[in-house]
Amino acid sequence: MKKIKVHSTMVPIYRDAGFHLINTGTSIKAFKDELDHHRAPENYIYSRYRNPTVVAAEEQLMKLEQCNWALLTQSGLSAIDLALSIFQQGKKTGPWLFFSEIYGGTNSFIDRVLIFRRGLDVRRFYPTGGSYDLGELKKMLDEVKPALVYFECVSNPMVVVADCERIISLAKKSGAVVIVDNTFATPYLWRPLEMGADIVVHSATKYLAGHGDLTAGVVCGNDPRMEKDAIEYRKYIGHMLSPDDAYRLGANLKTFELRMKRHCDNAFKLAGMLAAHDKIEQVHYPGLASHSTHEDAKKLFKGKGFGGMITFDLKAAPGKKLEAAEKFIAAVAEDIPLVPTLGNADTTLLHVESVWGDKYPMPGLIRLSVGIEEYEHLETVIQNGLANID
Repeated sequence: MKKIKVHSTMVPIYRDAGFHLINTGTSIKAFKDELDHHRAPENYIYSRYRNPTVVAAEEQLMKLEQCNWALLTQSGLSAIDLALSIFQQGKKTGPWLFFSEIYGGTNSFIDRVLIFRRGLDVRRFYPTGGSYDLGELKKMLDEVKPALVYFECVSNPMVVVADCERIISLAKKSGAVVIVDNTFATPYLWRPLEMGADIVVHSATKYLAGHGDLTAGVVCGNDPRMEKDAIEYRKYIGHMLSPDDAYRLGANLKTFELRMKRHCDNAFKLAGMLAAHDKIEQVHYPGLASHSTHEDAKKLFKGKGFGGMITFDLKAAPGKKLEAAEKFIAAVAEDIPLVPTLGNADTTLLHVESVWGDKYPMPGLIRLSVGIEEYEHLETVIQNGLANID
C-alpha cells in the first residue's frame, strides 16, 4: 500500500498491537535493546511493552512533574500497584508504612491485595484530630523502621494537607523509600520529587485528564533503576494505557494549568461563601484560616491556590441531616450531579457517608469537586440548593 505523507501537529494514534520490525537484523536489535528497558525505544515491538502514542503523553507529564521519567497505566490504582510492586522482594520485603487518610480504593488494595494475598507486613499511621502528629511519626519510624512510606499530600475527603516536606525528610532519614499520591494537589500546586520523594503517583483520570472521559494513572520518578524496574513490571503485568486514551489525555493536558488555576480560584471563592452561610455547619477547605492544616497548605503551595476540593457539613435539626443532604443533592442535580469521581471540568459532588460508611458517620457531609464553570453561575446553583433545606 502506498504511504501517504501527512504533516500533522498532533501525535498519531498508533493502534498497532505489534510493530513492523522490517528484517531479522532489526528484530535482533529490537529484542536485544528491550533487555535494557528503554522508556522510548528506538524500535517499538509490542504495545504491551511500549507504544509511541503513550510515550508522547508520558513526555508531556514529565514536563509537568519536572521528572526524568513517567509511565502511564490504565487507571490510578494500577499506577499505585506498579509503584508499590517494584519495591516488593518476596520474603526480603521489610515493613511498609501507610498513612491512614488515603484514597479508599488504596486502603482496600492494601487490605485485600498487599496483606491478604501477598502477605506483606503493613502498618498504618493515623492522624490526631485534624492533622498528623509528626513527633509520633518519628517514634513510629524509629520503632518500625519501614522500608517504604506512602502518603497523600491532600487527604480524601477531609482535605487535610500534610506537612509533606517534613514527612519526606523524616522518612528518608529513617532509610525508607517515599511514595506520594499527588492526585489532589497535582504538579500545579506541588512537585514531591523536588522535596526528595522517590516516586509520585497520580490518578490521571482526575485533574490531569480533567474531563471525566477516560481513566488513566501515572507513575513519575527520577531514579533510572526504578524506571527500569517499573517498565519491566508494567510490561509483564500488562498495566499499559491504550493509545486512544493516551491520545485524548495528551490533548487534555494542553489545558491542564489553565484548568487548575480556575479550579483553585472557584473553590477558594466558593469556600468563603459556604463558610459564611447560615445553612452550613462547617467547611473543610485548606484555603480557609479555620482549617486545621491551613498553615501547612500556605507553606507548601506558595500562593498558587489551595486545590479544587471542598467538603462541607450541612446544618440541620438533630436527625434531619440526611434529609437535608437529600434535598440539597436533588435541588442541584441538574447542574451538579452526584458522580463517584473528581477533577472534572464540571462541578460534581458525593455524599460522604454513603461512600465512606462508618468511617465518616456524618449524614450531612458533602464532598464537592469544584469545576471550571463561570463562578457566578456555580454560586447561584449552590445558593438555590441550600435554600431548599428547611
